[in-house]
Amino acid sequence: MVESIDNKILKSLKKRGKGTVFSTEEYAHYAEPDTVQKALSRMARKGVLLHICHGIYCYPKVDKKLGLGVLHPTFEDIAQVIAKRDKVKIFPAGALAQNLLGLSTQVPMNVVYLTDGSNRKVNIKDGRGILFRHVSPKKLAFNDKLAMLITTALRDLGANNVMDEHKSQLKKVLKRHPEPFSIHDMKLMPLWIRNLITELHEQLSTTH
Repeated sequence: MVESIDNKILKSLKKRGKGTVFSTEEYAHYAEPDTVQKALSRMARKGVLLHICHGIYCYPKVDKKLGLGVLHPTFEDIAQVIAKRDKVKIFPAGALAQNLLGLSTQVPMNVVYLTDGSNRKVNIKDGRGILFRHVSPKKLAFNDKLAMLITTALRDLGANNVMDEHKSQLKKVLKRHPEPFSIHDMKLMPLWIRNLITELHEQLSTTH
């Protein structure tokens, strides 16, 4: 008896584990694209899968302890699968970058990623979505991810909006990364960010 494509996909997802986010392309070798799409749509209708956005699905985790039910994947998980599918680089920006550094507690309706791909918005649910903002390759050319995260977060925050509490939080972040950033990465930063990072590193070195 020939195994159904639904069962083949489900077997694969069980091996990959609950919470797996994937694109339809990952199962393109199972059958014709239309057949794969129909199978995934069927599984989503049955509640086996979550349809996240065009071409992206999730084999969801279900919380039974707290009774939260189906747990939706993070924007980061979704964005990474889209980037892999589209073969582009992405990096957190805006309020998302500021959140990751502890500079902001704001939860934006749309999270922003810089990309070497095209500008676009992917709608997820409840009016929320992921914005991919095209930038020049130079802005994604940092060697150190922390240097890049600080640069993208501060660039979106703006020089005039950097307060003492932001500097204090950045010092905490830099304390866990005591080595100065490379000359290569410092040169990629706008002058005011470079000066701020240098100032904070100097303050940290004098307190040791």
